[in-house]
Amino acid sequence: MAPPNTKVGRLTRRPQFLAVAGARRKWATPGLILQARAHDERQHPNPGEPPVRIGLTASKKVGGAVERNRARRRLRAALAEVLAPNATPGHDFVLVARAETVRRPYADLKADLAQALKKLRLWKGKREAAQAESVPAKDENA
Repeated sequence: MAPPNTKVGRLTRRPQFLAVAGARRKWATPGLILQARAHDERQHPNPGEPPVRIGLTASKKVGGAVERNRARRRLRAALAEVLAPNATPGHDFVLVARAETVRRPYADLKADLAQALKKLRLWKGKREAAQAESVPAKDENA
């Protein structure tokens, strides 16, 4: 069995970040805020690019430059382990660092990200399981 597609694209321009924030679909946890937006005809990845795109942001509320960079590194590592393999394709995500992002244990940070994905109903495992249940299995004897 082939490994799941864990490649993610990047949000690089301010209008992309603002579009995700404008969707007003987010979940806040102690370690991070996850914002999500479904792709549409106005904003979507180009053909051949990954179906999931992410952006990271850390404001000065997080701390100085060292703390902000550490928070982004920790979020980048958590998204590689949790969001990339488990996010529903066809969405853009923005991870917003909080002051607690730097101090929170890494396992809790990953759990926060998993919880946010599940609360936004964008956890791929549940959606695939629900679709499998709704499709009746073929009877080989028929």
